[in-house]
Amino acid sequence: MAFTAANGRTQIALADINITPLVDVVLVLLIIFMVTAPVLQSGIEVAVPKTRTVKEITEERLVISINKKQEVFLGNDPVNINEIGAKLRQKVRDPQHQSIFLRADEDVPFGAFATVMDAVKSSGITNVSIVTQPLESHAQH
Repeated sequence: MAFTAANGRTQIALADINITPLVDVVLVLLIIFMVTAPVLQSGIEVAVPKTRTVKEITEERLVISINKKQEVFLGNDPVNINEIGAKLRQKVRDPQHQSIFLRADEDVPFGAFATVMDAVKSSGITNVSIVTQPLESHAQH
């Protein structure tokens, strides 16, 4: 932008913005979010049992978690065990083809696990997968 001074000379205003500090801050924030995103995804502490066969979860998933104190979570939200069926009916559009993943702590009694499974089945969802961890493979001789 140019303007004329009182003595008749035309002067140009210095209007350059230095964006290097902005880029530095944005990159630092990006790195911070990349590091913390996996921690935020699995916020409920559940020690799932270990099995030999483990299928990798690749598609979009709806996860029900039961922690050590037998508290039930749908995603990251606590839910009453009697309301699981109703909440699933609200969230799931196609119960025939939707898959639900069930994470239960290995110390949870089978009765609590069975009650949650029954509530999921009563909501019309037939494809239920149980989340486990792989066993550490030992060298075979």
